[in-house]
Amino acid sequence: MSRKSNKRTRGFLIGVGIVDVIAIIVVLVFFVRHIRLENKDKKDNASGNEVEYDVNNEEELSSISDISRDNQKDSDYVTETLADNITEAEPIDEAKTYADEMIAKMSLHEKVCQMFIVTPEAATGYSMVTEAGETSKQALMEYPVCGYIYFSQNLESAEQTKNMLANVKQYGMESNGIPFFTSVDEEGGAVARCADKLGTTTFLPMYNYREEGEKTAYDNAYTIASDISEIGFNLDFAPVADTWSNSANTVIGTRAYSTDYEEAAKLVASATRGFNDGGVVSCLKHFPGHGDTSEDSHRSAAYIHKPLAELMNEDYLPFIAGIDADAGMVMVGHLYLSDEDILSEADEYPASLNYKVITEELRERLGYDGVVITDALNMGAISYYYSSGEAVKLSVMAGADIMLMPADFKSAVSALEEAVESGEISEERIDESVRRILILKYNKLIKKLI
Repeated sequence: MSRKSNKRTRGFLIGVGIVDVIAIIVVLVFFVRHIRLENKDKKDNASGNEVEYDVNNEEELSSISDISRDNQKDSDYVTETLADNITEAEPIDEAKTYADEMIAKMSLHEKVCQMFIVTPEAATGYSMVTEAGETSKQALMEYPVCGYIYFSQNLESAEQTKNMLANVKQYGMESNGIPFFTSVDEEGGAVARCADKLGTTTFLPMYNYREEGEKTAYDNAYTIASDISEIGFNLDFAPVADTWSNSANTVIGTRAYSTDYEEAAKLVASATRGFNDGGVVSCLKHFPGHGDTSEDSHRSAAYIHKPLAELMNEDYLPFIAGIDADAGMVMVGHLYLSDEDILSEADEYPASLNYKVITEELRERLGYDGVVITDALNMGAISYYYSSGEAVKLSVMAGADIMLMPADFKSAVSALEEAVESGEISEERIDESVRRILILKYNKLIKKLI
């Protein structure tokens, strides 16, 4: 049976009281058929007995016609009544069904691995990877991760990159039957691996286009996405949803779309739609907002010196707009907040490890139930203070779904598995994250193939 046929069948069988509905339909079909046969018999009798009455006897013909009309009204009434009382079955959430079916087949190790995006070097143990061959295949069989992130050192030419990405996607599917993320940071401007190495369209920093409005923000993002999608990337860690509100901030600076929160929100929403329409999964970064910090979280802890109420009315706006525009992921930064509501009860963790930020703010206050990914866990703001195992456990307990680039990937996987086996983290919590990831992959990757 075809996939489409299966979908129709499942959609029809869903619903409460389906057996009763089928019984009513059978009765209706029998009743309508009986009426038609009765009408036919009456017509045949009228034809056979025409010698017994005058064809001009309009009263007799009118009586037969009235009977036919009454029968037809009865049939119509039953049909309409049945239609009024049959509630249309709820449409099947195909993505959730797919995710639940896959989760039921997966081992704990496979589920935990699905929560990591790492470099090909971390997976294979090589110092630099520019192709995907047997070593990459074996690495994915042992650690079937969610995807790889690629940097400039991995990209030599467009043709080489296409072959590398095509192969690794195939190996990913072979390892667990799940589509594989091939990701890159391609924002335009200073952060543009593909433009720098593979000759895709070059752009100025996005800040430079702020006065050209929403259409330009969309067009730029669409072009970037189309270019890198053609090469084989399916996930872009863009757009930057931070607002450049602190002139001393150099880590974000002109990577941001604006210095104005409301303008940034409009431009980020347009860019998000552009990335999506161009063929890649988009990712808003770096929640709750890196644009007002003075420090660089790549090297050390970075602090947001704002009360929560101010964040809600300012820095959150571009993230809210991007979420409404159907961003595929939200990346949480390694940012320490000074607000006492966030830091109460000695909860002095950076946002990427902080339950109050990820679950209470992003998920509950903003209503976001999509995939949350950490910023790279090998950055100084994390790796100087936490082991890889500690960092990933805290991230998961905080509500993150994907851990990006832990310093020691394999020890991080082991630590998370051990936390589940010991009861420190429930397997249901792992399933929540894997379900979000698989739903995203179904909606953004698998649907393209159907």
